[in-house]
Amino acid sequence: MFWQTAHHLIDLSVPRVMGIVNVTPDSFSDGGSYSDPAAARAHCERLLAEGADLLDIGGESTRPGARAPSVQEELDRVMPVLEHAVALGMPVSIDTSEPEVMRAALAAGVDAINDVRALQRPGALDAVRDHPNCGVCLMHMQGEPGSMQSAPAYADVVAEVLSFLRQRLRAIEAAGVQSVRVTLDPGIGFGKTAAHNWALMQRQAELHVLGRPLLVGWSRKSVLGTLTGRPVGQRGAASVAAALCAVERGAGIVRVHDVAATVDALKVWRASRGHGC
Repeated sequence: MFWQTAHHLIDLSVPRVMGIVNVTPDSFSDGGSYSDPAAARAHCERLLAEGADLLDIGGESTRPGARAPSVQEELDRVMPVLEHAVALGMPVSIDTSEPEVMRAALAAGVDAINDVRALQRPGALDAVRDHPNCGVCLMHMQGEPGSMQSAPAYADVVAEVLSFLRQRLRAIEAAGVQSVRVTLDPGIGFGKTAAHNWALMQRQAELHVLGRPLLVGWSRKSVLGTLTGRPVGQRGAASVAAALCAVERGAGIVRVHDVAATVDALKVWRASRGHGC
């Protein structure tokens, strides 16, 4: 299985680690530690040194109740970091739903669009279609960040996530975007209760029927805090365990904050299976 991005054909026969770089002042996971461009640029370098295969840079906080920035605010946050990150020579994605931000990021050399709204905003699909070979990640989210955790409800969360991702995959293929450019994200924590998230983990294999790689992010999320009783800054071990469970169930990419620990854990996991010893 491969993921075609603007400048890389990423081999997912080996699970890949995507390092998170939040450049928002109100990130749930790191409290805005990298809202300063210099700090964010240094963090990009640190994550790659720790073994990240990709970087994912975002300027909109999608924590429950977050205020959406203006397009200009988002551009001001991400562009100084993106321009540095793409020069480091590894695949870089932009975490955004705004078509204007997508186009600016792609023009700066970004490889892929990671959209929590699955290219549903007007103009978003066009931004991807108009750029040759850029990758895209389509994610499931029930509702919007401001209200998504108020009362999420499903008859069958796995079936409904599967149906949504199938519909979005068909829409992007109908627009002329080759499926090799697409990864899919079930959206852990995005409009889902703890029970919904665990169902998606337990039945993750059912999503492989769509024929595209899964990009999965459990890192530091509240579902892990509910389970362990630990605050966000103490969820590293639980996050690594969840990433390994996702990989064991076939995830091609895990999106994480704790890159070094996840990379080490995956080395042990691969050795235990007779690979890379």
